[in-house]
Amino acid sequence: MRLARTHVLVSVNDEALLAGVRDVQRALRAALAERGLSEEVQVIETGDPGIAGHGVILVVHPDGVAYGRVAVSDVKEIVEEHLVKGRPVRRLRIARRSATMTALGERSRIVLRNCGVIDPENLDEAIAAGAYEGIAHVIETGMSPANVVALVKQSGLRGRGGAGFPTGMKWGFTAPGEVKYIVCNADEGEPGTFKDRLILEGDPHRLLEGIMLAGYAVGATKGYVYIRGEYALSIRRMQKAIDDARAAGLLGDSILGASFSFDVEVKKGAGAYVCGEETALIESIEGKRGYPRLKPPYPGAVGLWARPTVVNNVETLANVPPIVVRGAEWFRSFGTASCPGTKVYTILGHVEAPGLVEVEMGTPLRRIIWECGGGVRGGKRFKAALIGGAAGGFVDESQLDVAMDFDGLKEYAGVLGSGAILVVDEDTSIVELLHGILRFFRHESCGQCAPCRTGTAALVQLSEAIRTGNASPGDVDRLVDIARTMQATSLCPLGQSLILPVKSAVDRFRSEFQAASA
Repeated sequence: MRLARTHVLVSVNDEALLAGVRDVQRALRAALAERGLSEEVQVIETGDPGIAGHGVILVVHPDGVAYGRVAVSDVKEIVEEHLVKGRPVRRLRIARRSATMTALGERSRIVLRNCGVIDPENLDEAIAAGAYEGIAHVIETGMSPANVVALVKQSGLRGRGGAGFPTGMKWGFTAPGEVKYIVCNADEGEPGTFKDRLILEGDPHRLLEGIMLAGYAVGATKGYVYIRGEYALSIRRMQKAIDDARAAGLLGDSILGASFSFDVEVKKGAGAYVCGEETALIESIEGKRGYPRLKPPYPGAVGLWARPTVVNNVETLANVPPIVVRGAEWFRSFGTASCPGTKVYTILGHVEAPGLVEVEMGTPLRRIIWECGGGVRGGKRFKAALIGGAAGGFVDESQLDVAMDFDGLKEYAGVLGSGAILVVDEDTSIVELLHGILRFFRHESCGQCAPCRTGTAALVQLSEAIRTGNASPGDVDRLVDIARTMQATSLCPLGQSLILPVKSAVDRFRSEFQAASA
């Protein structure tokens, strides 16, 4: 058997599947076989490379050439011109600004280090890339659970699900008990947000190990991954990772021959946005309607089936294995003093290169948009960015140099939220954009509490009057008043968080709202 001289990475995600990636894969393997290159050129399936909007993507190594929108009819040309003659096909080339090669440098890769590089369904490749080194380390060195919690505290890791609460502190609050649970929140339902899906699809063993380490740290023996039901590929890859790890003795009873036993189960969500709230998610796992619970008590004391439960986001848990392997000081060498590490964003909207990026905490928004996103599409002027997803805040041109971390955004009453950065150009109506956001929240309100149930309906009604020029005097300010009342009285973050998009839109684009309502 010859040693492969070239590797062709085939990105398989939902976008690529819709674009016919399986047909392209088959055509590529057939064309290589016809040319007698099956051993010299290895075709490897990978996760998402972080480049959105380009259909089927192929990356040729070691050349570092990426092709986008590849069709079956293009395969023979790529094989003949590039893989045989060494001449890249220019018409299909795309820029390699991706999750694995950001404009801000390879140093920024922690969570996405393996995404788009390894075959996410191959356990051997995951292990070769460092999977399960963390759990092996704590078992082999006899590291106590308390020391794992202390290490995560020292690292300064803060929850990447939106709130930014210190992860180690959250683990430390877990109440004593014989039965405890770890729940991984992969219910990603906010418009424009897909970072957790791509982590799941690109490196599921990394996430699985993070869940195991959380279980080891707090004394849990069972974990659940709650994945949005529409994420079919994520669910399949996570289940395969669980099955493969269990077969290899890396999951289940007596892991690596130690006394530590831990198992993981996938739970499918039914598409309710409110189940992204941790207590509604717990209710859903228990088979009930996904209504948020009144807090306190918090899940750390009374969670899943009334047992102490740690609920962490996908990105949060994916940071844990490298912290355990490389240490707290290494992690603190990234980002800022109060917000160490990196942050994964989905950058979308009116940018030249939408997709997935990972940068150090504190990186200015301007650099993310122009160096990672390629700037505003078509050379148009930047108007605004909605940071943190639909429940995030708007920033305008004067705020482009905001430091993107939990503390830097406080000055602008903003949040990192779900990690989405929606960029809009000068031709975009903020009034129409906010109206769409309010309609989304009205649709997704669970209706359990009156402030959210009636408040979202009232906001949509007022917004409709403003956008159609039928508003009464004071309606623009009334939007903010209702959102502020919802913030103070709603049961869960769905109703509480609408103050952010509403107030930031009105404060920064008031003249536009007044002109629309006149």
